[in-house]
Amino acid sequence: MSTPTVPRVTTSRAPHTAAAAAEDGWPQLVDAVRESGLYPTRTKAEQVTRTVLAALGTHVTGDERVDLARALPPEAARLIASQIPATHRLTAARFVDEVASRTPGATPATARWDVSSVLSALPPLVGDDLVTRILAQLPTGYALLFGRADLTPAP
Repeated sequence: MSTPTVPRVTTSRAPHTAAAAAEDGWPQLVDAVRESGLYPTRTKAEQVTRTVLAALGTHVTGDERVDLARALPPEAARLIASQIPATHRLTAARFVDEVASRTPGATPATARWDVSSVLSALPPLVGDDLVTRILAQLPTGYALLFGRADLTPAP
């Protein structure tokens, strides 16, 4: 008498790869924004993160845009990469105003808080070198939004 064959079920996990680590990075990014901005809920922090990254995606171009998308978790990368690049650069103040216009009930002060909460969470994820390159292509004033001193040389 033959023994019946029982299908073998395995539950192996895929090896931990850089892509898997990046995928896991979205919750950490949102948590960093929540902590930085002192948002009462994770949902609010996620909404702010999405709005600010989508706005940023219109203003970062070229290699910096590609490198930024590569360095971020896939969800954040999609927000950056899915935006049509702007034809002109906004000043930092106008960028904050743009974020305010995308956020129901926002004021310039709350939008500045939101922008700073998100952009200051990026350097630990993407590295200071990339942030420096991004700042080099943006008008002056953005450094403060990324949590850096905005030093300009004396004339």
